[in-house]
Amino acid sequence: MNEKYILKCPDCGRVVVDRYTNTCPHGCTGLLRAYYAEKQLKLTRLPGIFRYSCWLPVSGSLPVDSAPVTYRSEGLAEVLGLKNLFISFSGYWPERGAQIKTCSFKELEALPTMVRMKERGSGILQISSAGNTGRAFCQMSALTGTPVVVVVPESSAGRLWTTEPAENVCLITVKGDYTDSIELGNEVCKTDGIIPEGGARNVARRDGMGTVMLNSAVTTGRLPDYYFQAVGSGTGGIAAWEASERLIGDGRYGEKLPRLCLVQNEPFAPILHAWEEKRHSLIPEIDMPDAKRSISAVYADVLTNRYPPYAMKGGLFDALTATDGQMSSATNREAELAEKIFIESEGIDPDPAASVCVAALKKAVEDGSVDKNANILLNIAGGGYERVREDHTLYTVEPFLKVQAGISGEDVRDEILGWMRDHA
Repeated sequence: MNEKYILKCPDCGRVVVDRYTNTCPHGCTGLLRAYYAEKQLKLTRLPGIFRYSCWLPVSGSLPVDSAPVTYRSEGLAEVLGLKNLFISFSGYWPERGAQIKTCSFKELEALPTMVRMKERGSGILQISSAGNTGRAFCQMSALTGTPVVVVVPESSAGRLWTTEPAENVCLITVKGDYTDSIELGNEVCKTDGIIPEGGARNVARRDGMGTVMLNSAVTTGRLPDYYFQAVGSGTGGIAAWEASERLIGDGRYGEKLPRLCLVQNEPFAPILHAWEEKRHSLIPEIDMPDAKRSISAVYADVLTNRYPPYAMKGGLFDALTATDGQMSSATNREAELAEKIFIESEGIDPDPAASVCVAALKKAVEDGSVDKNANILLNIAGGGYERVREDHTLYTVEPFLKVQAGISGEDVRDEILGWMRDHA
């Protein structure tokens, strides 16, 4: 392999040229995967997640310190009676060395995606989000000046803030839910010059999230036995599986894949329902019969993707199957209790999605589905909101457009083209 990496389609097995390519040009539906020339993880002196650059699909980097931090838990471990609980914290907690100022591991996705687009593609990235991903891309736009188009539900607009003024963000809010934002984002991408960032199909996003597993392995010297994470789309679980396979190939961190223990927030848990029946695909009428009502009732609405990458080759079903994985759920009440326990025991506020994950771990310990002596990695995928307000001024990203759900791309095309003339 002459290049740093190649992309390969899991369906047809062909190598795909990367021109910011997110789908197989031969019409296959599987998730493209990056295969790297370096078979052993070699750390660099670059900042943040670019320390793991040899397993990121980029050549360059950004001068940003954002990266996950892994540490051995004492407080929560004692509360739960666990001997080897490690926490991966992706948020703002400078006392622990955590410098993700948007307080979410979505920054781990945004960083390599922005670099990959600059190196391999052309155009303006469009991002649909329930809040955290949008905020991460707004922050990267603020730091680099790169224009982006971000579409979020109207109810999530308050989550769009940065620690530097973001002057090149076209923020569109939709009177609807996350799925309505995705649908409008697809419409917006019909405008020439606007490119979808790719979601789960974007190898930069998945491998960026995979640095959670890389950081854990480097810190502890091994792969964990169990990996806990709350999921909406499940892309983070796929990323953990892919990173773990690379670490096994490295030869220094173990030979067994961690068991993926993924959790959803009741009452919206379509992946859980499908996996319990070992179905290879989701059936909306069965798995999410009243989606809008259940989405509106969850504690962590970032965990509410109606179109997760579940069934396709290399998707979440394959990840759960390969790792002998398990799905579970937590109620709002359980998440709220877990949040209080985490704050009291660890000393930092978790993101609501992370609280759902803590609740799932607590239940797994209580029902005996995890060994208390096992090596467990708990992905606290966001947190430190109170702490970041102490150190930084937060700048609200104001909407450029406010629209109704179901609007067509033609209806907003002229306004977006006007924004592009001014900012691109």
